[in-house]
Amino acid sequence: MDTEGTYDGQATRAGHVPRPATSPEHPPKPRHAPGGAPGQTPDLADWISTPRPAAEPGVWRYGHTPRAAAEAERTPDRALASGAFISFLACVLVWSLMRNTYIPFWDAPLNLFTPDSWYSANGEPVMGTGGMRAKPIYELLFVTALLYGFGRLGSWRTAWQRLVVARGPWVQALAVVPAAWVTLLLVDNHQLPIRQLVFAFLPYTGDPVANLALDNTAKTVIDVVVVVAFAWLGGAFRLLRRLRAVRAGDARQGTRTAPAEAPVRTQADDPVRWPQLRGAGLSEVADRLEGEAGGGRMNDVDYARIRRAWDSVRVDPSRMRAFADAVRDKGAGACVHPSGDRDLPVRAARHDLLARQVLLGTVDDGIRNPYARRGTSLALDPDVLGTSLLAVGPSGTGKTQRLVRPVVESLALQALAGQAAVVAVGAAGAQLGPDAAYDVVVRIGDPGSVYDLDLYGGATDPDEAATLLAEAFVGDVPGIDVRRAATALAQLLGPFRAAYGRFPAVPELRELLDQVPAAFDALRRELAADGAAHHAMLRELDARTRQHGAHGDPGPALADRVALLDRPAFAGFFDTTGQGRPFSLRALEHPIRVRVDLPERGHADASRMLARLLLAQFNAAAAARADRSLFAFLAFDDASHTLTAETVRGVQRLRSAHAGVLLTLRTLDDVPEALRTPLLGAVGCRMAFAGVTTWDGKRFAEAWGTEWVETRDVTHRTVFADQPLTRAIHAFRKLVTGKAVTTDAVTVRQVERERWSASDLAHAVPPGHAVLSLTSVSGERAAPLLVRLAGTA
Repeated sequence: MDTEGTYDGQATRAGHVPRPATSPEHPPKPRHAPGGAPGQTPDLADWISTPRPAAEPGVWRYGHTPRAAAEAERTPDRALASGAFISFLACVLVWSLMRNTYIPFWDAPLNLFTPDSWYSANGEPVMGTGGMRAKPIYELLFVTALLYGFGRLGSWRTAWQRLVVARGPWVQALAVVPAAWVTLLLVDNHQLPIRQLVFAFLPYTGDPVANLALDNTAKTVIDVVVVVAFAWLGGAFRLLRRLRAVRAGDARQGTRTAPAEAPVRTQADDPVRWPQLRGAGLSEVADRLEGEAGGGRMNDVDYARIRRAWDSVRVDPSRMRAFADAVRDKGAGACVHPSGDRDLPVRAARHDLLARQVLLGTVDDGIRNPYARRGTSLALDPDVLGTSLLAVGPSGTGKTQRLVRPVVESLALQALAGQAAVVAVGAAGAQLGPDAAYDVVVRIGDPGSVYDLDLYGGATDPDEAATLLAEAFVGDVPGIDVRRAATALAQLLGPFRAAYGRFPAVPELRELLDQVPAAFDALRRELAADGAAHHAMLRELDARTRQHGAHGDPGPALADRVALLDRPAFAGFFDTTGQGRPFSLRALEHPIRVRVDLPERGHADASRMLARLLLAQFNAAAAARADRSLFAFLAFDDASHTLTAETVRGVQRLRSAHAGVLLTLRTLDDVPEALRTPLLGAVGCRMAFAGVTTWDGKRFAEAWGTEWVETRDVTHRTVFADQPLTRAIHAFRKLVTGKAVTTDAVTVRQVERERWSASDLAHAVPPGHAVLSLTSVSGERAAPLLVRLAGTA
């Protein structure tokens, strides 16, 4: 199948994705089920069929149930119980007055619509007339209306749910026992006209014995119906089903030998049956995929990857034949990732590949969060990561384990599904996942590293390469113009490439910047040998010679920075002769998974310089991609001293390039003062972990702005009585309570306050929590939310 290099082709050149020669026949056994955490076992069909409604940015959409926008007023339990009890007593009183004829004209509607001949002088129905049926029906309707009216008035249903049902099924079942007994007594004493109504419709005969048997049978049936009704009200049937299920589950646990087969789904719109393929006439292909899913040979990555491949077929129908052949031959292993992997060796977080989300935590159920978001699960996806994310928190707050690794893991799974390309950058030893979870692992400074790093980012234009190097080398040096530094580098890179057909290696570049005579003379001779063809390059070289040593020359500063890479620990790295296997960020057009380990411990300055270089190269490569269908992402486990003015501007431009970055900092002090405000404005998602300082909190508070809130001011005023009796009562009350008699004056007003103040961010965020605001690429925003991060005890 023609996939433009996405799923086929193997190369070790820069810009290409290395992969093994063969792909495994079956995916590795997943550590947990798709869309679930360890301990949860939804099968693939249930996972696919679970609804994912549209929601605000950051909402975990898998099985999400939207909440109301505002909290309904909740009556206290004591007031609810009092209201229900008082209304019940009032209902009994009215009922008693009605039964004893103390309420006149309660039966006026009955007399109005029925003949007078049906009733005797005392109002009782005459035997053998329609009154025997009409009056019980009317009384039953009257009692029903009475119960309904007082039930609504006293909120009986709410009281039952909150005071009885909420306390458990056993309490609910026991609570209906006295109610059922009282009801049976009322029915037996003819206070409830149920028996009268039933007896009026019975087919009596002239045989007294048969009539008595008929009455007894009717009484028994009525009692059984009443008992069954109260059993249903008490949840007895659900309780019995639960007990039977527990016993059956215990029995199956002891005798189960094989998992039960998934139920067969025959609905035409069932996504497990691939209706989009059947609609295109590929019923055989759909049957093959349905069989793979039913047989347990397909996982969530396979499903997402094949859906992605089908989407590409819909865009280019010429690929349909190749797609159908691949699925017929390989089933769930069709269109596999170039590495041959169909899943990660281990998952540390919960993922939903259909919504492309990773579960990050749970929104705290407190007043600081909007009511609609309280208690909901929070997740990140490319729609919000495309605006980039800045996370600030001291060491030990879980930035790596609870944020960076889950996000990188999610995008690695999406890369296996052909939807993303991810590059993770961290210090050597950072817990960013095992090596087997990546296609390329670059260990700079480690002699055993299989891959190298392309210092020039795959660029072929000397000016472009010089701009990237200048940003990395001197972008953080005060007083040095990056543009002049880029010009100085271009004056050397251009002639060297024209002479040798490649860019200089690190030792060669250092010699040229230091104006070593032997290196300069050799380069000049090489250019002069070609005559007039390299006349412009000779002029560039002469210009660099004239500027060397002049006031403001960036050459010495560049040479000092290059010297950081010209160390024995880096011997063999940054090779430009084609002998190594350099990784270039130009490979972002492929679904690649990359991890770069920086030598932070022994070479801190070199690591920071390389981090600046990777960020500058990523900004350039992501914007220069011809095919932006893949979401490109760069994650820094520690972005301290990495940002420059140009890279901050580049981060802001990533939104339109279908790319994003994740930057974590211990404190905003690791960013130059002039860049702190622009950085918070450049990213769309901001995250403050527990323990940030008030200085950092102030920056976040300014970025999150203010909101209008309703405040209540209560003023207590002492009551001064004029009457002697009132004064005596107030004095006695003060003697008993110890407080003067006061009245409360409540003032309600709208005021503008900070969403989160600097003091709240520094002192009110519990350990294991973070305050997170999100912005989607389309402009949707989620207010700052206090989130309990996954994995917090």
